[in-house]
Amino acid sequence: MAIEMKVPPVGESITEVTIATWNKKDGDVVKMDEVLCELESDKATFELPAEAEGVLKIVAKEGETLPIGAVICIIETSGTSASSAPAAPVATPSPAPAPVAETPAAPVATASQVIEIKVPAVGESITEVTISTWSKKEGDSVKMDEVLCELESDKATFELPAETAGVLHIVASEGSVLPIGAVVATITVGAGASTPSAAPVAAAPQTPASASQTGNYAAGHASPAAAKALAEKGIDASSVSGTGVGGRITKEDANAAVKPAPVATPSAPAVAPTQAVVSASGNRNQRREKMTSLRKTVARRLVQVKNETAMLTTFNEVDMKPIMDLRGKYKDKFKEKHGVGLGFMSFFTKAVCVALKEFPAVNASIDGEEIVYNDFCDISIAVSAPKGLVVPVIRNAENLSLAGIEGEVVRLATLAKNNKLTLQEMSGGTFTITNGGIFGSMLSTPIINAPQVAILGMHNIVERAVVMDGQIVVRPIMYLALSYDHRIIDGKESVSFLVRLKQLLEDPTRLLLDV
Repeated sequence: MAIEMKVPPVGESITEVTIATWNKKDGDVVKMDEVLCELESDKATFELPAEAEGVLKIVAKEGETLPIGAVICIIETSGTSASSAPAAPVATPSPAPAPVAETPAAPVATASQVIEIKVPAVGESITEVTISTWSKKEGDSVKMDEVLCELESDKATFELPAETAGVLHIVASEGSVLPIGAVVATITVGAGASTPSAAPVAAAPQTPASASQTGNYAAGHASPAAAKALAEKGIDASSVSGTGVGGRITKEDANAAVKPAPVATPSAPAVAPTQAVVSASGNRNQRREKMTSLRKTVARRLVQVKNETAMLTTFNEVDMKPIMDLRGKYKDKFKEKHGVGLGFMSFFTKAVCVALKEFPAVNASIDGEEIVYNDFCDISIAVSAPKGLVVPVIRNAENLSLAGIEGEVVRLATLAKNNKLTLQEMSGGTFTITNGGIFGSMLSTPIINAPQVAILGMHNIVERAVVMDGQIVVRPIMYLALSYDHRIIDGKESVSFLVRLKQLLEDPTRLLLDV
């Protein structure tokens, strides 16, 4: 049976793709979910996995631009060779000799099964993922449940395990952005791929040669990705020689193209070349790296918050000596009993929960023309992870003890550093605490974590000279910053919220006595 492989829909605004590279050759035996080729649009690169196991017949060559739904290649499954063999005896009177003569002409496919590994549904609001890193290589033998690659969304990173044991064929390369349900790779089960017949392989190279000799429309025409790269460099496509099919300019041609140097005029001063050499001396290398989905999402949301909220920041300072003395006195016994260290975050989280109950607008959110007040405190803790900033949530923090809060902080921070946080652990916070002081920050204006309406910024603790009871003394001082949405939080509430935090932190017994 012949299965047609067509250009899949890769995005609402994308109407055509260019075949960048073929990973397989005409006549190769391919396995299910094995990456056949890379499709390149003006926005991203996608991998095309095999939909079945069988013998590959290439229809479109490298460099060709195809519309969505066009046929790229055909896969002759093992059932085809079996069914085509008896077809010859029907046409000829002699049933026995005909199949013997016809059988060697067709490629031989092994009795293997190709399993497609697709992008799983990882959350209701996630529609696409980016392939971050591949843990396996093309052609590797993999075991069931072995991690094949890491998928990165705009919220978290996920591991993609193998659904069965077999030989891996990578369909989507690192950095590819794929929609949910797209094929990432294929695994061939029981693959003992036989070599294809010589006839299809010999005929394949002649097609591009004849196309380039005819001088068709592709000559000098840049693919969408190549045109974008040339535009960024400021290079005219007419000055670049294409190495693709029919003379088409590929992405590799665009990357290798260099803008012609301007021709020096006779009137130019003789000292100009010397000055140019001096100004360009030294290491002037540049590197370009594609932004991760997480980084792009963080950037988009931060700009969105700045543009859509009436955000202000108010400040106060806290004398940290009472808490530091309390920690110094009980931290060893605390860790011995509860198994976690006694840090500052538990005191701040507990104090925030008390203050939020007294100022509910700070713990609210805006939904259209309504204000949603929360009678619980789900405190988001900003954590710097290897992939970027993530904000896991401590659920119902108002009901936790200091030891319970410290345990949650350690658990969530460990998951963040290992890229193991789930979407559930990062969604639904009502108020955020961020601690730039661990990096040495003295003062900052944190940006609200939408749809929340306030965020507390902690900073470095520095000894400062302050006046107490008419005397100048040295105290460990921390600046606190509260950024808030002025649409529902007034200045009086924001200042009063910080003052209440100051009272609770400078007299920790208030937290224990609930006063």
